[in-house]
Amino acid sequence: MARTMDPAQEASGEDLYTASQWELMRRKFRKHGLAVWSGMVVLALYLGAVFCEFLSPYALEDQHLEYIYAPPQRLHLIGPDGLHLRPFVYGLKGTRHPETLRKVYVEDESRIYPVRLFARGSTYRFWGLFETDIHLLGVDRGGTLFLLGTDSLGRDLLSRILYGSRISLTVGLIGVALSFVFGLSIGAVSGYYGGWIDNIIQRLIEILRSFPSIPLWMALSAALPADWSPLQIYFGITVVLSFLAWTGLARVVRGKILALREEDYATAAILIGASKPRIMARHLLPGFTSHIVVSLTLALPGMILGETSLSFLGLGLRPPITSWGVLLQEAQNVQAVAMQPWLLTPAVFVVVAVLAFNFVGDGLRDAADPYGR
Repeated sequence: MARTMDPAQEASGEDLYTASQWELMRRKFRKHGLAVWSGMVVLALYLGAVFCEFLSPYALEDQHLEYIYAPPQRLHLIGPDGLHLRPFVYGLKGTRHPETLRKVYVEDESRIYPVRLFARGSTYRFWGLFETDIHLLGVDRGGTLFLLGTDSLGRDLLSRILYGSRISLTVGLIGVALSFVFGLSIGAVSGYYGGWIDNIIQRLIEILRSFPSIPLWMALSAALPADWSPLQIYFGITVVLSFLAWTGLARVVRGKILALREEDYATAAILIGASKPRIMARHLLPGFTSHIVVSLTLALPGMILGETSLSFLGLGLRPPITSWGVLLQEAQNVQAVAMQPWLLTPAVFVVVAVLAFNFVGDGLRDAADPYGR
């Protein structure tokens, strides 16, 4: 007796072969659990960058000179008087170490400060649009909330990391966008026109890829004028990071164009009189859009690491601009790291961001082949 198929399964099977490429990619991506969770992490990082003023307990340049190199404060629920319904922190009391005379901080259990939501604190202008003093977390006046400790000037490290994420994460986006434009256009021209144009472009790519990346980035960053404003330096670093990133994408696009330009639909477009730019933009490039999306996703971590490395070495972004790489400059001193290990916390955010982008890229790479297993 013939086996009957459930109507729901039959409809699902028919829908599988009638759905668009993007719909198939979306379904396949949702089945990749690690990629989905990593995508949520990436989304959370960018939301933190967008709303960093509101999420930060303090303003970017708020200094607490009486709490220099204060360690991270712990949240408590149980105090000397029993269980509290709201998390709280103890006050900090600075003392001198009897042997090293180094200032150390201990919890003063006689002072309890509940952590409040939508607390009032330092005044800031949200995206330069309006002025407010509402922060997501805060404590009453007289208390401190240093969840990740402070730096050499008594500035809250968590607040500076949140502010720095806006620069570090957007450098990657702008740099990838520029490399996308360069790589897509130059690779398409190289693959479609061929001949001496292809030879010149490929030799240029080989020359650029023959240079070690970090020394070349350092040389280009050092060439930026010292009197540039922070905004000019920001865009200068973005251009430097995208200067080499386009070469890999250009070669991939060239190979795909070489394979697709002889297809029947490309020949038909030529016969009906379509121009070469139109054939490349409307017929050839959309044939491997999913691969381009995956390549761009995997390029973002390299941009973030590039900015962090240059800024850490003092050749990238410089104060007063705040980025994860700039914050890590204080970790260059081994003695400071040994005494204040929380100064390495920005590196944790860099690692989490890079891993999340890589996992998302892996999920997109699998989803780009929706009919594969």
